Amino acid sequence: MPSVDEVYKEISDTMKVGKVEKYGPEDLPAGPGLMEAKEIIVVEGRADIINLMRCGIFNTVALEGAKVPDSIKKITKEKNATALLDGDRGGDLILKELLQVTNIKYIGRAPRGKEIEECNCKEITEALDNRLPINEAAGKPTPQPAPKKAAPSPPVPERVKVEVPETITQAAKALVGTLEAVLLNDKLELIERLPVSQLAEKLQQITGVDTVVFDGIITQRIVDIAADKNIKRIVASRVSEAVKPALNVDLVTFRDAIPA
Repeated sequence: MPSVDEVYKEISDTMKVGKVEKYGPEDLPAGPGLMEAKEIIVVEGRADIINLMRCGIFNTVALEGAKVPDSIKKITKEKNATALLDGDRGGDLILKELLQVTNIKYIGRAPRGKEIEECNCKEITEALDNRLPINEAAGKPTPQPAPKKAAPSPPVPERVKVEVPETITQAAKALVGTLEAVLLNDKLELIERLPVSQLAEKLQQITGVDTVVFDGIITQRIVDIAADKNIKRIVASRVSEAVKPALNVDLVTFRDAIPA
């Protein structure tokens, strides 16, 4: 079994972000996970795509201009789409256009005065977490039911900490900011280190994986593959809100993992 120092060395190299792909007859810039994803993110330009890929987000496509391409109109009808726009006047104008000609479901914005390509991963995550349904973003409040007697607010649940072997918590700390993944067997021995952009494809091909640790977002696709391949544990930066957990796979975030 490799020493902890050897594991650190294996996962410390900087990964190369996946290549920007093209989508539709307009050759729009797109992330490598666009076509497989049920939920997508529409951004303004190629630089936004690259920045989101740095943060482990690959289900993206760019408008590349103020006029909304036909490919964007089409894909927003087929997939659950969020527009992630700059926090400036240009973003305001594009939002108005999207509201008129697409089926965008949610709107997220960069901090006022900033562009998505300038945002760090925390700002991008917050923009997505704080996205608004299209009715609210358009200034049209969602219709409310008739007023009822106010019920007491439910208590906010505390985050549940999950005990995992110390090897895993140390590996998670070393992965932060690298956009890399490590695959471990049932003895927590390192099987392979790879870029997050290649993780789903590799998991479909490989056997003997017990635990996956990666600097990125746990998506439904990753969970489904793990359940099919009998992978017991996934530890990552964040879990997508859209994920439906599998009974045979433990999902743990870096924040909630504590050494056993």
